[in-house]
Amino acid sequence: MEERRGFIHEKLDIKLLILFVLRRLPAEIDAERLAELVLIDGGISYFDYKDCLAELVQSAQLEEGEDGYRVTAKGNRNGEILETSLPFSVRKKAERALAPVAEEMRRSAMILANHEVDDKGVMVYLAVSDGVGSIFDLKILAADETQARRIEKNFRRSAEAYYNRFITELSE
Repeated sequence: MEERRGFIHEKLDIKLLILFVLRRLPAEIDAERLAELVLIDGGISYFDYKDCLAELVQSAQLEEGEDGYRVTAKGNRNGEILETSLPFSVRKKAERALAPVAEEMRRSAMILANHEVDDKGVMVYLAVSDGVGSIFDLKILAADETQARRIEKNFRRSAEAYYNRFITELSE
């Protein structure tokens, strides 16, 4: 039997690490992306991770939504009470790994880009929020759905730049 490296080996520790990560994310996350954040310790196998994830859902500490997993109130309480039992080095490594993911999720939550097809054509809705309210809303008639999807993709990628250019143009 191959000896595992890392600090995390027991199922309880894996579950605590999953809760630790999810408690710090502002939105749901899919199982594969969550695995990238949890499998930071050489002692965790993917199969143990999947088992623990299923057990956390079964025990109502996690919920599986449309876009992935999120921690429940029960899981939040348990994670808060027990997370200090995770080795400090593992917690720090997890925090470093999840910081850019959490920031990306926060940014994504503040950008809206979608379209609707009706009898007038394809209407594209673009908006930027500051987390409190909308700071920019724009409605554009697109030629077709292909153009609408391209507009949405470009806006999501550079919403702040479009907002700044729009304000600059209107302010000059």
